[in-house]
This record gives sequence, structure tokens and C-alpha cells, in this order.
Amino acid sequence: MSPVATILHEKRNGYSVITLSRPDRLNAFNEAQHKELRAALDECEADMACGAVVLTGAGRGFCAGQDLSDRAPGNSNERPDLGHTLETWYNPLVRQIRRMPKPVICAVNGVAAGAGANIALACDIVIAVKSAKFIQAFSRIALIPDAGGTYWLTRLVGEARAKALALTAHPLPATDAADWGLIWKAVDDDALMTEVAALAEQFAAGPTHAYALTKQAIHQASTNSLDAQLDLERELQREAGMSDDYKEGVAAFLEKRPADYRKAKTK
Repeated sequence: MSPVATILHEKRNGYSVITLSRPDRLNAFNEAQHKELRAALDECEADMACGAVVLTGAGRGFCAGQDLSDRAPGNSNERPDLGHTLETWYNPLVRQIRRMPKPVICAVNGVAAGAGANIALACDIVIAVKSAKFIQAFSRIALIPDAGGTYWLTRLVGEARAKALALTAHPLPATDAADWGLIWKAVDDDALMTEVAALAEQFAAGPTHAYALTKQAIHQASTNSLDAQLDLERELQREAGMSDDYKEGVAAFLEKRPADYRKAKTK
């Protein structure tokens, strides 16, 4: 019998939708899901026809983090090496999402807890249903936020709120997450995929190379000095200005017509 797929990968017109598909476990990660998700992201990165990636979950939640049924304590005195788990699975996944040379949209369709919340926050744009909650559940099982959690929280909402969310494991409603700047927006539950599809289609028809360079600049801004960031902007703008996308964008502006970036990609 073939193993059951833990993700679904659907290619649409110019973008891909990757769905975490272990709904009976609230899409919690096991080793198989890690492997299949990373393979799907590799495929999206290499696919020139893919201009954006949507990551979402099946069923009533986005992702509950690590599947703890894989970690049930036995009678043995052996202790798990969770650092190895992070180094092998979660850290490479976060880095893979961040380096993706095209926009990654996370469509949070329900609860995002533990590493599931932080995988969502690693994405470029997060849109959540209003009924969703983001939970830094780690302290409930005597752990610290991982998968970039301490990084995202501190930079996005500040030290005071980061500590409160991490230490209390307080469920943060999506509307508050949007108000705090943790995510981009919260939408009505029945509007999520319509809104996400429209954004993905916009990105798919847009200047993919410029998006990649913009991501690179913003990722480095929080650690660069102003002088270093100005120098980086100079170099990235030089690269952008030599692209076929820029040539097409300027031509379309001067000719008062919509830019056809997909046509430019085929040159």
C-alpha cells in the first residue's frame, strides 16, 4: 500500500497552492510531512512558471506544530535531542521559505500553534480567517518558541508582547494579530481563499525578479546599518534595472498599457 500523502500540491495559473494535509492531527508535522513539504517547495523554487506560492492547511486548522504523538515518553530514561529535530527539519524549512525567490503567502485557515504559528510567520504575507488563533504553545510543555518564534515575535510586536505571548501561551486572535502587525490582515472565514487567490494571481503576473530582490532587501534591513542598507539598495537596484522586467515595465508605463511581465519572462 502506498503511503498517504501528507501534503497536496496544486499548480494553478502562474502559482502553486501547497496544503498541509494531516487534518486528523490538525496538520501537525511528522517526518513525512517535513520531507514532502520541502520537496514541494524545491519544485516551486525551480519552476519558472510559478510566480508565487500559497501555503495553507486542510480541515479546521492550519498547523498545530510538532506531532507530539511521535514524542510520547516511554519507560526509557533516554531524552530526546530536540536541537537535532530543529537542525534537521524546522530550521532548514524556515530558511527555505525565507530564501524562496518569489512571494510566499500563508493562508491561515484556523489555529496556528507552536511551530505551526512560526512557520506561518516565516512567510512573506500572512492572511488569516478572523476565527483563527496564533498560539505560542511551547511553555505548556516546558519548551521555548522555536522555528524562528523568538525572532519573529520580537521584531514584529516588540519585546513586551513577545515575552507575554511566549510565557503565557495566550491564544492571540487573528484580528489582534493583524492590529499588532504580526500578520498582514484578518478576513471573514468564507473570504480567505478568494482573497489569497487574487493576491497570488497578482504576484504571478508581476515582476518576479523584483519581488525576490525586494524580499532580500527587507530581510537584511533589520540587521544592517543605514549605510549598509543604502549600499545594498544601490546594488539590488542596479540588478533590477538591468532586467527584462524593468524594460517591460517602463515600456508599458510610457505606452499607457498594462505590463506583460509573463511575456518578458519568456525572452
